Amino acid sequence: MTDGTTAGSPSGERGRCGWRTAAAAALYGPGGFYRRPEGPAGHFRTSVHASALFAGAVARLLCRVDEALGRPEALDFVDMGAGRGELAAGVLAVLPPEVAARARVHAVEIAGRPAGLDGRISWLDEPPEAVTGLLFANEWLDNVPVDVVEVDASGVPRLVLVAPDGSERLGEPVSGEDADWLARWWPLPAEEGLRAEIGLPRDRAWASAVERVVRGLAVAVDYAHAVGARPPFGTLTGFREGRETAPVPDGSCDITAHVALDACAAAAHAPASPPATPGGPAARTLPAARLLTQRAALRALDITGARPPLALASTDPAAYVRALAGAGEAAELTAPGGLGDFGWLVQPAGIPDPLAGSGA
Repeated sequence: MTDGTTAGSPSGERGRCGWRTAAAAALYGPGGFYRRPEGPAGHFRTSVHASALFAGAVARLLCRVDEALGRPEALDFVDMGAGRGELAAGVLAVLPPEVAARARVHAVEIAGRPAGLDGRISWLDEPPEAVTGLLFANEWLDNVPVDVVEVDASGVPRLVLVAPDGSERLGEPVSGEDADWLARWWPLPAEEGLRAEIGLPRDRAWASAVERVVRGLAVAVDYAHAVGARPPFGTLTGFREGRETAPVPDGSCDITAHVALDACAAAAHAPASPPATPGGPAARTLPAARLLTQRAALRALDITGARPPLALASTDPAAYVRALAGAGEAAELTAPGGLGDFGWLVQPAGIPDPLAGSGA
């Protein structure tokens, strides 16, 4: 799933273009990586694939949103970048019956609907225009293509142009709104070889998604970094068949980069464009967004990774084995240096923060 735009990057010899254009074609074009039948699960492991506990936690979050909304007649759950519908199906399967009866579950994905998916799940290539409930974007923004820039020998950030075989050269200096974004969110010292990814397309994609949440909660989950602590050489990489690999924009691998979630959060709070007209509806004011780790978020949703008491092994060995397996899965979802370090961007719209009180 992408934001539906392609960059107007200059082309060079041998079909070179900016990484944003190249990745968009390689991931989402005809025969692109995300249109392949095996889906993302055939190449990398997300929290959704790691354990059904993750879907259970998201279902509990949806129930909290439902309560904050006053249990509306129709409750939306929108799974952005749904892959093959694993999270949407998992959430629907564990919702309490009373909530499931009111739930409208939407999987948003550019690939075709998979066979055998629960008929109660709608399959869309764009999120609904109006959402009352929870919009959840798990590892969606990292696959919204972005351009890459590199500082040249004169200290000037230039667009990186890439050929279909992955070879690169430097193009024109960064200018306009891309230069403005870079200056605010990823300022680069004048040191040759330093790189950055321009996150403006992700900011816009997230702001557009949040705008559709009339009342409820929008959550983005991704590997992230913050201004002042950006990686000096960027994070662009590829994944193929479960292993990290060099990013090559030929459709053979995933192409991904970590997300500047702080910039995305600010974009959702930017003034409406165009501004509200005199006498017309006022621009919406959103509550403050929060950034926290997956570890903190999942603990707030009752996933701790605590081992079951040893006494249970004597009284109910089967229950002990199940609880021990669940503790292992919970530990993987919350592990420092792994899935637990994912960032959660939490944006309420018209309700209190359902994760209030959880730490960073």
